[in-house]
Amino acid sequence: MSFAIRGDIMGDFEHVFSLNKTQVGWISGAAFWGFGLSILFGGPLCDAFGIGRLLKLAAVGHIAGVLLSIFAQDFTALFTATLLIGTANGLIEASINPLIATLYKGDKTARLIALHAWFPGGIVIGGVLSYAFTHLGLGWQAKMLLMLVPALTYAALFFGKQFPATERQAAGVPFSHMFRELAKPLFIAIFLCMWLTAATELGPGQWVSNIFNDVMHSSSKVGVLVLVWINGIMYLLRQFGGRIAHRIPPPLLIAVTSVFAAIGLWLFGRATTPTDAFAAAALLAIGVAFWWPTMLGITAERFPRGGALALAVIGAAGSISTALAGPVMGWINDTYGASRVLPIWAFLPVVICAAFLLIHLLDRARGGYRIEHLHERV
Repeated sequence: MSFAIRGDIMGDFEHVFSLNKTQVGWISGAAFWGFGLSILFGGPLCDAFGIGRLLKLAAVGHIAGVLLSIFAQDFTALFTATLLIGTANGLIEASINPLIATLYKGDKTARLIALHAWFPGGIVIGGVLSYAFTHLGLGWQAKMLLMLVPALTYAALFFGKQFPATERQAAGVPFSHMFRELAKPLFIAIFLCMWLTAATELGPGQWVSNIFNDVMHSSSKVGVLVLVWINGIMYLLRQFGGRIAHRIPPPLLIAVTSVFAAIGLWLFGRATTPTDAFAAAALLAIGVAFWWPTMLGITAERFPRGGALALAVIGAAGSISTALAGPVMGWINDTYGASRVLPIWAFLPVVICAAFLLIHLLDRARGGYRIEHLHERV
């Protein structure tokens, strides 16, 4: 929900606080700086402090970040508030991914895809509510208050619950062995690819609303519905299509879908009518729908000894990449115009396709995609 609401109110920030597009990009990217850094440090802390404590800390961060946003007076306060919300988001991500990998040891990728259905699902909810609030005449502060509802809800849901030891802990793998996994060539390749997949998947999400409104000259702010459309498709594919990970090797899945992402980005930038824009957005959604959870699934299945640390490093790479994508896309917008942003960005999924096709071919040469298993100590 925070992703959708933030995307919808970026225009308000620009006008109310007299910001340029690059500054807006820094604010949108701040959430992913906090997201990335808290995933990176929060993942290993799952073992030391427990998942439950991290979730409580996340709830505090969400509530404080929302309130600071509402009372912000300048760019610095907005940046700080968004950073705080992103940090809380990251603590949840750092906790939940190892939890799913532990609970569903034989079905990690499909379950992670289903779990992450509610990232786009939340965007749909937040986007529809933001659009409704706009037409009810309610301001950006009211939209920010919406985020307190899920924050308070998950705090209540997790209160008093007991959480299991992580898969690595249960198998008795020493803490130091997690770091050895990070030096493996395949892990390094996945780490580098995550920078590209995250920038392609999440970078445009912060801009499609503004780009649509600017190019189509939409006075009714219909652009947020493009974001809802994209994420509605992503939700359906993740919620009901996760089993595709059992039929297609995950690297090949990413390679094939990256073609759709490249075409979608290119066509969205060339769209001259709302119909063209929504059609291109659908291709983009199909292209990127499985990427983030599949990257986590590959990590959990191929490097289980890396535990929460390996998942944290991959998640952090994606988050920091998205943080950098914000100002870069803002600079492209300021320098070349809104219609040029996404066609330029279409180069990234072309590289992604080549990289994962190579990984798939190397796997086939070695007998196919292999899932590594750990066994619990008796």
